[in-house]
Amino acid sequence: MKKSLILISLSLTTFLSASTNPEQLFDNKCVICHIKTIPIDRGNMVAPAINGIMRHVKISFPKKDKAVAFIIDYVQNPTKEKSICMPQKIAHFGLMPSQKENITKEELESVAKWIFDKYPSANFRGRGMMRR
Repeated sequence: MKKSLILISLSLTTFLSASTNPEQLFDNKCVICHIKTIPIDRGNMVAPAINGIMRHVKISFPKKDKAVAFIIDYVQNPTKEKSICMPQKIAHFGLMPSQKENITKEELESVAKWIFDKYPSANFRGRGMMRR
């Protein structure tokens, strides 16, 4: 009985720590659309890569707290007017669907802070001009 409780406790601890790890959250909830690498074959992309997104976010919101607030708001309530991507990206990929039902605000805040610190990668070079 005691071994079972220890195993259950360890399993629950592992699950909870994995679910609060921002990279793991990104991998579980975001990477299906927003790849983490610099794309080689852009033809198979279903949404802009996170490198490009974060390049635009950091240009528009260089301070982390403002960027995180923008990401949380946009991911939960995306609109064309709020978008900071180039207009041709929305024309190509469409507007991101709201993720309110897929990620909690707390998880999203954790992910937003992590992607702000990690992306764009040092070797990323954007393509095109900003619309602003």
